[in-house]
Amino acid sequence: MVTSTPSVAFDESAITSTVSSIRWLAAPTSRLWVEQAIAKPMQVLIDHAHCERKAAGSAVQLMFRYLCEPGLGEVLSPLAREELEHFEQVLDLLKSRGRYLEPLRSPGYGAALAKHVRRAEPDRMLDSFLVAGLIEARSHERMALLAEHSSEVALRALYGSLLQSEARHFGVYWVLCEQRYSRDVIVPRLEQLAEAEVDALRGELEHPDDVRMHSVGVDT
Repeated sequence: MVTSTPSVAFDESAITSTVSSIRWLAAPTSRLWVEQAIAKPMQVLIDHAHCERKAAGSAVQLMFRYLCEPGLGEVLSPLAREELEHFEQVLDLLKSRGRYLEPLRSPGYGAALAKHVRRAEPDRMLDSFLVAGLIEARSHERMALLAEHSSEVALRALYGSLLQSEARHFGVYWVLCEQRYSRDVIVPRLEQLAEAEVDALRGELEHPDDVRMHSVGVDT
């Protein structure tokens, strides 16, 4: 069963629908992941910068894939800009600590989810929105954990400052689905993809330095 997330309200000038309840994650992040993440704050911070960059790229990719889809560019363009603003915030904190972007081994999370996106339309659009929303929902959940448990004030402040916009982002993808598909189509597919998302996070971390924002670690 997919757990409920908080209500997400939207500016009517940008999105006409209001989401009263969004169901996303099928299992919570484990305490072990939290312990691993706060033990390696720089690895997670660098990975977070990569995640913000990828999230902006995903929004732009969808916007151009469905270039003539009414109402899509107006929503995804500002979302992409906001993701890049977050990327810049994380970069600034990294540079203040004498670090910068570094190549990191991918946990394979995004690639695992991408395999579940169906190729034929209109299924592809629905799955693309739901996968993007699931990634945003997991990011929101884990940033909330880092905002609560990180040992450094600066990190707690950074992650805490991003929570509201991250919640809005996964809400955006839900609204995009609701505007184009009926709930009896959306909800069963969301439940299937939410289980796939949990499967992508099962297992144990072999090396402490491989902890990432989306590395393995869920309670099931």
